[in-house]
Amino acid sequence: MLDFINMIVPVLLLTASMLLGCAEYAHMLQLESYQLDGYARWIAANKNRAYAKGMVVSIVSLAAMMLLSFFAGAWTYLLSSVVALAGGAVSFALYKRRPAKKKLVLTKRVWRLMAIHCALWAVVFMLVDVAGDYVVQLRALPFVLPAAWVWALALSARLAQPLESAINRRYFRDAQRRLQENPGLIKIGITGSFGKTSTKFILGTLLKEKYNTLLTPSSFNTPMGITRVVREQLKPEHEVFIAEMGARHKGDIAELVDLVHPEIGILTSVGPQHLETFGSIETVAATKYELIEGLPQSGAAFFAADGAWCETLYEKATVEKTLAGLADTCPIRAENIRVTNEGSSFTLVTPKGSIDCSTPLLGRHNIQNAVLCAAAALHLGLTPAQIQAGMSKLTPVEHRLQLIQGNGGVTVIDDAFNANPEGAKAAMEVLSAFPGRRICVTPGMVELGEMEAEIHRAFGRQMAAACDIAVLVGLKRTPPI
Repeated sequence: MLDFINMIVPVLLLTASMLLGCAEYAHMLQLESYQLDGYARWIAANKNRAYAKGMVVSIVSLAAMMLLSFFAGAWTYLLSSVVALAGGAVSFALYKRRPAKKKLVLTKRVWRLMAIHCALWAVVFMLVDVAGDYVVQLRALPFVLPAAWVWALALSARLAQPLESAINRRYFRDAQRRLQENPGLIKIGITGSFGKTSTKFILGTLLKEKYNTLLTPSSFNTPMGITRVVREQLKPEHEVFIAEMGARHKGDIAELVDLVHPEIGILTSVGPQHLETFGSIETVAATKYELIEGLPQSGAAFFAADGAWCETLYEKATVEKTLAGLADTCPIRAENIRVTNEGSSFTLVTPKGSIDCSTPLLGRHNIQNAVLCAAAALHLGLTPAQIQAGMSKLTPVEHRLQLIQGNGGVTVIDDAFNANPEGAKAAMEVLSAFPGRRICVTPGMVELGEMEAEIHRAFGRQMAAACDIAVLVGLKRTPPI
C-alpha cells in the first residue's frame, strides 16, 4: 500500500498542480485565438507575469524537497508533491483575483486542451517516478517544471493542434453547407481596422426594419466564431446574415470569405491596427481588401470616405461600388451634422432625396458608420421612412462610447473596448463636447508595432486638448502620452 501511495498519489498531485498553475496561460492562449505566435509575443511582452509565479513555486518546492529529505524518508516525494500542489493552488487563486476585461470561457476546446495537458504531464510524472528508482536526481524534475509552466502549456497546445484542426475543418464545412442550403439568404461581410463591430450593429438595426436579420454577436469575427453562429443560430426564415470579419494575419479575411461567400462587402477603415502581426499598413490594406476581392462580379462594395486607404481601395474595386461618409463629394453623405452629449442628428443626402435622422449615438465617427450602413440599406431596398426609424433605434455597443450615469452627477463614457488611434481620437472629440470637469483614464493602446510611441504622443496631444485631468495606467505605454 505504501508503495502504491508513493507512486500514484504524487503523480496525481503534481498533475493537479500543473492544471491549476497553467489556468492563466490557457486564458492568455484563448485571448490570442489559440495562435502560438501571438502567445509567444504575449510572453515576450509580459515576462514577469509569465514566469514569476512559476519560478517561486519551483524554488519553494525544491527547497521543501531538500528540507524534507532530512527527516521525511520515504514520504519525501509525496510531501513535496503536496507543496507543489499548494503552489499551484496559490497561483490559481492569484490569477482569479486579477481583474480581466474578458474572462476565460470554458469552451469544449479549453476542456480538450486541459485534458491533453493533464494526460501529457501525468505520463511524464509517472515516467519520472519510475526512473527515480534508478536515478534519484530525476525526482527533482517535476519541481523544476513550474518555472516553465507557461511553455508547458504551449507544448500541450501544440500537441492538440492536429485534433483541433480536424474538428474545426468539420465544423467549418458544416457551416458552409448550411449557408449554401439557403440560396435566397443575403450575406454581408464587414471588415476594417476599427469600427466594424459598431457598423455591424448599426446595419443590423437598420435592416431589421425590412428583413429577418441575423448578425454575429459581440465581437465574433473569427472563422470558428462565425461558424458557431451559423451552426447554432441560422434558421431557414432568416433573410439576411451579417458577418463581422476580423484579421491579424494576411489571408485571414480570405478564409472568412470562403466560409460566408458574401455578395455585399463593407470596408469601414484601414489603420495601424495589429501591426505586430501585419508588419505594415500596406499589408493591413491588402488583407482588408480580400473581402472586396472575394465578392462575386454581381456583388456590391461599400467604402468609408476616409481621404486615405479606403478611398484608394475604392478606386481599385471592379464590382459595383459606393463611397459614403461625411465628405461633400460622396453621393451618399451626411450634412447639417449636430453632435451633442446626448446624441447626434444629421441630414442623410442620397441621389433620391434627403432624410432627416436623429440617433442616440455619440460622435462624428458614428455618423460616418451610420451613413455607410444607410448606403448598404438603400441598396437593399429600404425606404426613407425605414432608414429614419432604424436610425432612431440605434443604441451604443457595450464598452464603445457607452454612456453610463454614475453617482453624484458624474457621467461615465465607457470606451474600454476601443484600442486604436482613430477610436481614441474620436473618444477625445466626444469628451470635449461634454460640460464640466473632464477626466480621462487610459492604459494606452496595444499592438501598434514600431509606431507605438508616435501614436501615443499624438494621443497625448488630443487628450490635453479635451480633458482637465488624465489618469495614465501602467508604465509600459504611458510615457509618450
